[in-house]
Amino acid sequence: MPTLYVAATPIGNLEDTSARALRILREVDLILAEDTRVSKNLLSHFGIKTRIISYHQHSRVNRVDEIVRLLKQGKNLALISDAGTPGISDPGNKLVEEVVRLLGSQVKIEPIPGPSAVTAMASICGFPTDRFLFLGFPPQKRKRKQFFDEVTDSKYPVIFYESPYRILKTLRELSALDNKLSVVVGRELTKKFETVYRGNIPEVIDKIKSAPLKGEFVVVVNS
Repeated sequence: MPTLYVAATPIGNLEDTSARALRILREVDLILAEDTRVSKNLLSHFGIKTRIISYHQHSRVNRVDEIVRLLKQGKNLALISDAGTPGISDPGNKLVEEVVRLLGSQVKIEPIPGPSAVTAMASICGFPTDRFLFLGFPPQKRKRKQFFDEVTDSKYPVIFYESPYRILKTLRELSALDNKLSVVVGRELTKKFETVYRGNIPEVIDKIKSAPLKGEFVVVVNS
Protein backbone atom coordinates (compact mmCIF):
# COMPACT_ATOMS: atom_id res chain seq x y z
CA MET A 1 0.00 0.00 0.00
CA PRO A 2 1.41 3.44 -0.90
CA THR A 3 2.13 5.76 2.03
CA LEU A 4 1.97 9.50 2.47
CA TYR A 5 4.33 10.36 5.32
CA VAL A 6 3.71 13.62 7.17
CA ALA A 7 7.20 14.38 8.45
CA ALA A 8 8.22 17.03 10.96
CA THR A 9 11.38 19.03 10.25
CA PRO A 10 13.40 21.31 12.57
CA ILE A 11 12.01 24.70 13.57
CA GLY A 12 15.58 25.98 13.70
CA ASN A 13 18.25 23.66 15.03
CA LEU A 14 19.05 20.98 12.45
CA GLU A 15 20.12 18.59 15.24
CA ASP A 16 16.44 18.20 16.08
CA THR A 17 15.85 16.16 12.91
CA SER A 18 14.95 12.64 13.94
CA ALA A 19 16.78 9.60 12.62
CA ARG A 20 13.45 8.22 11.44
CA ALA A 21 12.62 11.39 9.50
CA LEU A 22 16.00 11.25 7.75
CA ARG A 23 15.49 7.61 6.81
CA ILE A 24 12.02 8.27 5.43
CA LEU A 25 13.18 11.28 3.41
CA ARG A 26 15.89 9.11 1.85
CA GLU A 27 13.57 6.19 1.11
CA VAL A 28 10.48 7.85 -0.37
CA ASP A 29 10.01 8.33 -4.10
CA LEU A 30 9.23 12.04 -3.79
CA ILE A 31 9.23 14.84 -1.21
CA LEU A 32 6.48 17.48 -1.19
CA ALA A 33 7.80 20.73 0.27
CA GLU A 34 6.20 24.03 1.20
CA ASP A 35 9.17 25.94 -0.26
CA THR A 36 11.66 23.81 -2.21
CA ARG A 37 14.45 26.38 -1.72
CA VAL A 38 14.15 26.18 2.06
CA SER A 39 13.83 22.40 2.11
CA LYS A 40 16.79 21.89 -0.21
CA ASN A 41 19.01 23.46 2.45
CA LEU A 42 17.91 20.81 4.95
CA LEU A 43 18.21 17.94 2.46
CA SER A 44 21.61 19.11 1.27
CA HIS A 45 22.88 19.32 4.85
CA PHE A 46 22.09 15.63 5.34
CA GLY A 47 23.10 14.51 1.86
CA ILE A 48 19.56 13.55 0.84
CA LYS A 49 19.05 13.52 -2.93
CA THR A 50 15.39 12.49 -3.17
CA ARG A 51 13.44 14.38 -5.82
CA ILE A 52 11.46 17.31 -4.43
CA ILE A 53 8.46 19.28 -5.71
CA SER A 54 6.45 22.12 -4.19
CA TYR A 55 3.13 21.91 -2.39
CA HIS A 56 1.96 25.07 -0.62
CA GLN A 57 -1.12 27.18 0.08
CA HIS A 58 -1.16 28.56 -3.49
CA SER A 59 -0.80 25.19 -5.20
CA ARG A 60 -3.40 24.62 -7.88
CA VAL A 61 -5.83 21.74 -8.15
CA ASN A 62 -3.65 20.06 -10.78
CA ARG A 63 -0.83 19.71 -8.24
CA VAL A 64 -3.16 17.82 -5.89
CA ASP A 65 -4.28 15.71 -8.84
CA GLU A 66 -0.62 14.94 -9.60
CA ILE A 67 0.01 13.88 -6.00
CA VAL A 68 -3.07 11.66 -5.98
CA ARG A 69 -2.00 10.09 -9.27
CA LEU A 70 1.45 9.29 -7.87
CA LEU A 71 -0.10 7.63 -4.83
CA LYS A 72 -2.40 5.60 -7.07
CA GLN A 73 0.72 4.44 -8.94
CA GLY A 74 2.07 3.05 -5.65
CA LYS A 75 4.59 5.82 -4.96
CA ASN A 76 5.55 6.65 -1.37
CA LEU A 77 5.60 10.39 -0.68
CA ALA A 78 6.76 12.57 2.22
CA LEU A 79 5.11 15.88 3.03
CA ILE A 80 7.27 18.45 4.85
CA SER A 81 6.83 22.12 5.74
CA ASP A 82 9.47 24.84 5.92
CA ALA A 83 9.78 24.21 9.65
CA GLY A 84 7.97 22.09 12.21
CA THR A 85 5.07 19.70 11.79
CA PRO A 86 3.05 19.88 8.54
CA GLY A 87 -0.63 20.61 9.00
CA ILE A 88 -0.20 22.68 12.17
CA SER A 89 -1.23 26.17 11.00
CA ASP A 90 0.11 25.00 7.64
CA PRO A 91 -1.42 24.15 4.23
CA GLY A 92 -0.39 20.50 4.58
CA ASN A 93 -3.65 19.72 6.36
CA LYS A 94 -5.58 20.51 3.15
CA LEU A 95 -3.54 17.97 1.21
CA VAL A 96 -4.14 15.27 3.82
CA GLU A 97 -7.85 16.09 3.75
CA GLU A 98 -7.94 15.71 -0.05
CA VAL A 99 -5.97 12.46 -0.02
CA VAL A 100 -8.38 11.02 2.56
CA ARG A 101 -11.38 12.21 0.55
CA LEU A 102 -10.15 10.92 -2.83
CA LEU A 103 -8.28 7.76 -1.86
CA GLY A 104 -9.61 6.72 1.55
CA SER A 105 -8.26 3.32 2.57
CA GLN A 106 -6.26 2.95 -0.66
CA VAL A 107 -3.38 4.87 0.93
CA LYS A 108 -1.74 4.86 4.33
CA ILE A 109 -1.12 8.24 5.98
CA GLU A 110 1.64 7.98 8.55
CA PRO A 111 2.96 10.69 10.89
CA ILE A 112 6.68 11.10 11.47
CA PRO A 113 6.45 13.24 14.61
CA GLY A 114 9.05 15.72 15.73
CA PRO A 115 9.60 19.45 16.20
CA SER A 116 6.70 21.86 16.60
CA ALA A 117 6.80 25.44 17.84
CA VAL A 118 3.52 24.87 19.69
CA THR A 119 4.74 22.00 21.84
CA ALA A 120 8.20 23.53 22.25
CA MET A 121 6.68 26.66 23.77
CA ALA A 122 4.09 24.77 25.81
CA SER A 123 6.88 22.76 27.43
CA ILE A 124 8.69 25.82 28.80
CA CYS A 125 5.93 28.38 29.41
CA GLY A 126 5.45 27.43 33.06
CA PHE A 127 1.65 27.54 32.82
CA PRO A 128 -0.61 24.50 33.40
CA THR A 129 -0.67 22.81 29.99
CA ASP A 130 -2.62 19.63 30.64
CA ARG A 131 -5.16 21.57 28.56
CA PHE A 132 -4.48 24.52 26.28
CA LEU A 133 -5.98 26.24 23.23
CA PHE A 134 -3.96 26.72 20.03
CA LEU A 135 -5.25 29.40 17.65
CA GLY A 136 -2.62 29.70 14.90
CA PHE A 137 -2.04 33.24 13.57
CA PRO A 138 -4.38 36.12 14.51
CA PRO A 139 -6.46 37.46 11.61
CA GLN A 140 -4.92 40.60 10.14
CA LYS A 141 -8.26 42.37 9.62
CA ARG A 142 -11.66 40.69 9.81
CA LYS A 143 -12.57 38.93 13.08
CA ARG A 144 -9.42 40.24 14.79
CA LYS A 145 -11.26 41.50 17.88
CA GLN A 146 -13.19 38.22 18.04
CA PHE A 147 -9.83 36.40 18.06
CA PHE A 148 -8.50 38.43 20.99
CA ASP A 149 -11.77 38.12 22.89
CA GLU A 150 -11.37 34.35 22.58
CA VAL A 151 -7.83 34.62 23.96
CA THR A 152 -8.79 36.72 26.97
CA ASP A 153 -11.97 34.74 27.72
CA SER A 154 -10.30 31.31 27.62
CA LYS A 155 -10.15 29.38 30.89
CA TYR A 156 -7.09 27.56 29.53
CA PRO A 157 -3.70 28.93 28.42
CA VAL A 158 -3.79 30.07 24.78
CA ILE A 159 -0.92 29.64 22.32
CA PHE A 160 -0.71 31.45 19.02
CA TYR A 161 1.85 32.56 16.43
CA GLU A 162 2.71 36.08 15.35
CA SER A 163 5.04 37.67 12.83
CA PRO A 164 7.78 40.15 13.83
CA TYR A 165 5.90 42.86 11.92
CA ARG A 166 2.78 42.61 14.08
CA ILE A 167 3.97 41.29 17.45
CA LEU A 168 3.95 44.68 19.23
CA LYS A 169 0.58 45.66 17.74
CA THR A 170 -0.89 42.33 18.84
CA LEU A 171 0.42 42.60 22.39
CA ARG A 172 -0.89 46.16 22.67
CA GLU A 173 -4.34 45.06 21.53
CA LEU A 174 -4.33 42.31 24.15
CA SER A 175 -3.13 44.74 26.81
CA ALA A 176 -6.02 47.08 26.00
CA LEU A 177 -8.40 44.23 26.82
CA ASP A 178 -6.59 43.07 29.98
CA ASN A 179 -3.14 44.35 30.92
CA LYS A 180 -2.87 41.92 33.84
CA LEU A 181 -2.65 38.85 31.63
CA SER A 182 0.48 36.77 32.12
CA VAL A 183 2.35 36.09 28.88
CA VAL A 184 5.38 34.17 27.72
CA VAL A 185 6.72 35.06 24.29
CA GLY A 186 9.33 32.99 22.48
CA ARG A 187 11.45 34.26 19.59
CA GLU A 188 13.76 32.28 17.28
CA LEU A 189 13.05 29.03 19.16
CA THR A 190 15.92 26.47 18.98
CA LYS A 191 18.08 28.92 17.03
CA LYS A 192 21.26 30.73 18.08
CA PHE A 193 19.41 33.85 19.28
CA GLU A 194 16.50 32.09 20.97
CA THR A 195 14.91 34.43 23.52
CA VAL A 196 11.99 33.95 25.91
CA TYR A 197 10.22 36.92 27.49
CA ARG A 198 8.03 36.51 30.59
CA GLY A 199 5.80 38.83 32.59
CA ASN A 200 2.57 40.78 32.24
CA ILE A 201 1.89 42.27 28.82
CA PRO A 202 3.27 45.80 29.46
CA GLU A 203 6.50 44.28 30.86
CA VAL A 204 6.93 42.00 27.86
CA ILE A 205 6.22 44.86 25.43
CA ASP A 206 9.01 46.89 27.03
CA LYS A 207 11.43 43.97 26.66
CA ILE A 208 10.53 43.26 23.03
CA LYS A 209 10.70 46.94 22.00
CA SER A 210 14.44 46.94 22.65
CA ALA A 211 15.07 43.59 20.92
CA PRO A 212 15.62 42.76 17.23
CA LEU A 213 12.25 42.02 15.65
CA LYS A 214 13.33 38.97 13.69
CA GLY A 215 11.91 35.49 13.35
CA GLU A 216 8.49 34.08 14.12
CA PHE A 217 7.11 34.65 17.61
CA VAL A 218 5.14 32.14 19.69
CA VAL A 219 2.90 33.68 22.35
CA VAL A 220 1.38 31.93 25.37
CA VAL A 221 -1.30 33.82 27.30
CA ASN A 222 -2.62 32.81 30.72
CA SER A 223 -5.50 34.63 32.36
